[in-house]
Amino acid sequence: MNKKMAPLFSAAVLLVVVAAIVLITNVVKKYTPTSEIMDGREYFQLSGEDQAALIIHDRVSEYQGMVEGEVCYVDFDAVKNILNDRFYWDAEANLMRYTTPTDILDIPAGGKQYTSTGRTGSTDYVIVKVDGDKTYLALDFVKQYTNLEYEFFPDPNRIVITSDWGERQVADIRKNCKIRYQGGIKSPILRELEKNETVTVLEPMEDWTGVVTKDGYFGYVMNDRLVNTRAETAERAFEEPEYTSVRKDYKINMVWHHISSMDSNYGIIYDIAAIKGVNTISPTWFSIADNEGNIDSLALIDYVETAHRNNMEVWPLINNFSENVDTAQVLTSTESRDKIEKQLIASAIEYGLDGLNVDFENVPEEAADAYIQFMRELSVKCRANGLVLSVDVPVPMSFNEYYNRKELGTVCDYVIIMGYDEHYDGSEAGSVASLGFENQAILDTREVVPAEKIISGIPFYTRLWNTTANADGTSGVTSEAMGMVEAEQVLANNNVEASWDEETKQNYAEFEGDDGSRYQVWLEDEKSIEEKMRLVKDYELGGVAAWRLGLQDDSVWDVILKYVS
Repeated sequence: MNKKMAPLFSAAVLLVVVAAIVLITNVVKKYTPTSEIMDGREYFQLSGEDQAALIIHDRVSEYQGMVEGEVCYVDFDAVKNILNDRFYWDAEANLMRYTTPTDILDIPAGGKQYTSTGRTGSTDYVIVKVDGDKTYLALDFVKQYTNLEYEFFPDPNRIVITSDWGERQVADIRKNCKIRYQGGIKSPILRELEKNETVTVLEPMEDWTGVVTKDGYFGYVMNDRLVNTRAETAERAFEEPEYTSVRKDYKINMVWHHISSMDSNYGIIYDIAAIKGVNTISPTWFSIADNEGNIDSLALIDYVETAHRNNMEVWPLINNFSENVDTAQVLTSTESRDKIEKQLIASAIEYGLDGLNVDFENVPEEAADAYIQFMRELSVKCRANGLVLSVDVPVPMSFNEYYNRKELGTVCDYVIIMGYDEHYDGSEAGSVASLGFENQAILDTREVVPAEKIISGIPFYTRLWNTTANADGTSGVTSEAMGMVEAEQVLANNNVEASWDEETKQNYAEFEGDDGSRYQVWLEDEKSIEEKMRLVKDYELGGVAAWRLGLQDDSVWDVILKYVS
């Protein structure tokens, strides 16, 4: 090699060596696991010293708890939304309320002590604590009424709650290894896993598996570190509360009776003269009068005695229809709810009532919890006094799921589907209650309420629709509600004959008025009522309820009786 080439050769060799070193360094770096350890407080998203992470359903919850001495507290919202929604918090009264099938427990914030055996012996603690805008419940107290177990781990504070019992996949750790935040050797370490430690398997993948440790860490381990994968059943001896219900040994054949004044009570003897087979009558006696929980009453003992002589139970209705009432305000007030309940029970005792029928309509979503709480509380008092509790609910729709029909079906004796107003004043023209509408309402309700508790609410009325053409090419639609006989008379007066509509399973008619308007009507009559009654029989429902007495053609009584006798 000549002298001129030597420096170039040396430089080339140096470059190769440097490149090799860089390559080897990168390879080593790529395949060398990181030793970075994630801070536990960061992982569990803790900031305050007394805060505690909540691990629920094997994941770190968005909610948090707190630890005070030996006592673990949990965010009320976590209790309500995940663990046990029967706890009810009245922020205005600073009062926690829990309702069992037979009792209503009141726990004032900061004011009620409880004794528990903790890690270092017995301790007294406050059940409910308020910290700023957060309310906390002592977990030991929640546990008394909820099928859960929990374990506390310090440094950092975390509470592992188990409430999803049943079969799960578990595995053992083959040898000491690390659980990482994510799958991959470059992900930070959460903690060391020891040989033979058991973990719950949640996310099997190609090279890594997502697992959760008994002390609340969810992370990933390499597949070859897991052995003896198997199914285990987690269970706890816990006696769920039994909500007893009144169950009649006959189908309910109920009719609502519109009572608008005290004097109208005396018309009962004439109004029921032609009925057949009705075993329950619901006069519209009670209404919430104001936001303080006072109620207006049209109750009359003579009415009850007349109904009883005619072999009918009396389940008066209470409504929230007054313009003076803010439903959300009155129901969210524990004091107002209590006042309504006491008045209803007092009236039931005074007048010898057999039951109550709650018809709260257009309940706003923000009052949903309070509405359900009212029904829970009223059910306790009805149960204690031998009263049947029924509740009227709208046809299930996506926008009214918050009515919580499942809970209503648990605490109430009967759930009545208001199977009408499919089309209503202000909507487009159409049937008040087509058979498909009724059928779907029953199917959807049966998913969460036992069939024997469901009563199908049917209409004795229809609507006469009037569509008029406007000068600008648009049309206006109005309607008038009317009973069966009146609707038939309208057709007779206009020399119109209805024909059967297979889609709605109703007789349908239309005609042109003298002013050029288009009139339409979907009739309720013997034939349409029979179609609806077949659903009651086919689905083995608890019975039928009709709105309302006085709107029927008396021929329908025999039709109904065929299916509920």
